[in-house]
Amino acid sequence: MALTLRSLLVLAVLSVPFPSWGTELAGRARVIDGDTLEIAGQKVRLFGIDAPELDQRCDQDGRVWACGLAARDMLAGAVGRQRLTCAVQDIDRYGRNVAICFAGDQDVAALVVRNGMAIAYRRYSGRYVNAEAAARREGVGLWTSTYIQPEQYRAEGRVEQPPPTGECVIKGNIGRSGTRIYHLPGQADYDATRINEAAGERWFCSEAEARAAGFRRAAR
Repeated sequence: MALTLRSLLVLAVLSVPFPSWGTELAGRARVIDGDTLEIAGQKVRLFGIDAPELDQRCDQDGRVWACGLAARDMLAGAVGRQRLTCAVQDIDRYGRNVAICFAGDQDVAALVVRNGMAIAYRRYSGRYVNAEAAARREGVGLWTSTYIQPEQYRAEGRVEQPPPTGECVIKGNIGRSGTRIYHLPGQADYDATRINEAAGERWFCSEAEARAAGFRRAAR
């Protein structure tokens, strides 16, 4: 039997998974970043928190810290291989389930915030404000550093400009406190460092050039 255009459209719609809004997701999770998981093939954005983006870095007294990767690792440690149960609160504009997730009786998002690796996303909820306040008082995680709010970081759309030539690979980074440090390939923070030339950061072709511009070599 020949299919009409209407029939094809109906089949296409039926083949797309419907949102899970108001339902529950359960299973082992794959961690994507500090506030995003995948469970049973569906992406889950943790409700009420905001973690640094995966490529985001923070400034710990002039040392570049890959805080986005640290947030991901914190969430991965909290989740482990446990089975999660997630109550879906909403569907965001990217089609992700926004959910409160538990590993046993532990609120996973609360654990991440309490360890200082995400902040309470006050625009949407005050659920984790107390956990954030406790982390801030104890000076753990993000509260050991100077950092850009994740939402601001996303809005700026910060991307790393490539070096001008294949040999100019030394990264000159400027911390939030104004500290100027350069990183050589192979150093601990090199890969996590992103160069934003609009902020005065630069690529250098030699250490001498970096030092002449007022940058000092990273300690590690």
